[in-house]
Amino acid sequence: MRIQLSDHFTYRRLLRFVFPTVVMMIVTSIYGIVDGLFISNIVGKTAFAAVNLIMPFLMALASFGFMIGTGGSALVSRTLGEGDRSRANGYFSTLIAVTAGVGLVLSALGFAFMRQISEFLGATEQMLGNCVLYGRTVVAAGAFFMLQNAFQSFFVVAEKPKLGLAVSAFAGICNMVLDFLMVYVLHMGVFGAALATAISQGIGALIPVAYFLRKNDSLLQLAPAAPDLNALGKACFNGSSEMMTNLSMSLVGMLYNFQLMRFAGEDGVAAYGVIMYVDLIFLSFFIGYSIGCAPIVGFDYGAGNTDELKNMFRKSLVLTGIAGVLMTAAAIVLAAPLASLFVGYDGGLMAMTVHGLRLYACSFLICGFNVFSSAFFTALSNGLLSALISFLRTLVFESSAVLLLPRLLGLDGIWLAIAAAESAALLVSVSLLVKNRKRYRYA
Repeated sequence: MRIQLSDHFTYRRLLRFVFPTVVMMIVTSIYGIVDGLFISNIVGKTAFAAVNLIMPFLMALASFGFMIGTGGSALVSRTLGEGDRSRANGYFSTLIAVTAGVGLVLSALGFAFMRQISEFLGATEQMLGNCVLYGRTVVAAGAFFMLQNAFQSFFVVAEKPKLGLAVSAFAGICNMVLDFLMVYVLHMGVFGAALATAISQGIGALIPVAYFLRKNDSLLQLAPAAPDLNALGKACFNGSSEMMTNLSMSLVGMLYNFQLMRFAGEDGVAAYGVIMYVDLIFLSFFIGYSIGCAPIVGFDYGAGNTDELKNMFRKSLVLTGIAGVLMTAAAIVLAAPLASLFVGYDGGLMAMTVHGLRLYACSFLICGFNVFSSAFFTALSNGLLSALISFLRTLVFESSAVLLLPRLLGLDGIWLAIAAAESAALLVSVSLLVKNRKRYRYA
């Protein structure tokens, strides 16, 4: 049975609706993880550290796609809730076209200045060549990655989350197969891993373009549309929190690498890379859930369905809390097996990674509530509050923690910085949710 945005959502129906988006986010996150797995075990830990050093910059470039996807999907779903499908499709078409154009410009700039960026991020002479090679190859497909990120949200608005999952799964499988062929069979090293990622991102972007360009049975279709700067501005402002989150996470990732080079050298950066892969998978659940339920919230808000808005809010808090407990336990129990997949060939590096992951895992208890709170306000078209949570959570609290805690706790302070930052952000999230509950009538 097809699930529609206007339905009443029980726990079962809600999980069925968001499940494809959650899996889609996890599959998308596997791109970099598979690259890291092959590079670390076949090319070596220096190349692995180089890839992890440049990765925050590559993710920062992709943040524009997240902004358009989240902010645009809230605008489009709200317009659909108001009953104006034609205008919603106009917004959708404009936003996709802008994403592609901006992606091309940012890709060209990133390619041109990749060596200077790598040096600025602290690449050693041994790491520099791999940083530039991997970075330039992946950034060449930057426009595809931005489009893929944007379409993840719009598939949900179009009431086609399963199709979005199928596209992401196919692109992810292509990435794995190409990594195996190019790195393991053909011995193309870092370049092979980067090329596999670039090709798979192209697949993940072009299939949705082809689908939405033709007539389909979803709520959305790409078609020529007059540029609407007002709608673009609303989408960018409303999605600015997600862009802020991704930019801040990238900047904080660079800061982590700076600190780790000081306290632990190349091994510290490699260990952080493994921890970030685990974090990326777990965080993908919370982000995927938030993206999956945001169109429902936006639709109910636009349609004035207060009871359903309350229903979504309550159920989301319960599910987020349960997921946080399970993920924290899983990270602690599975720390050694997960670390051994990437760095099992180096005993000292593996011990550092396992210890760091178990400390870092404390943050999983809390972070889901902050991710949901930010996305919830985005879905309610309040980009300001959403951006405030994101800005404080990452750029202010986490940056401060990663700079200050190592002075008190040494290397452990770096691993615990995220838990301290998420705890401080939770106080902000709760305060804003309580303060605005009557305004939006979700509680």
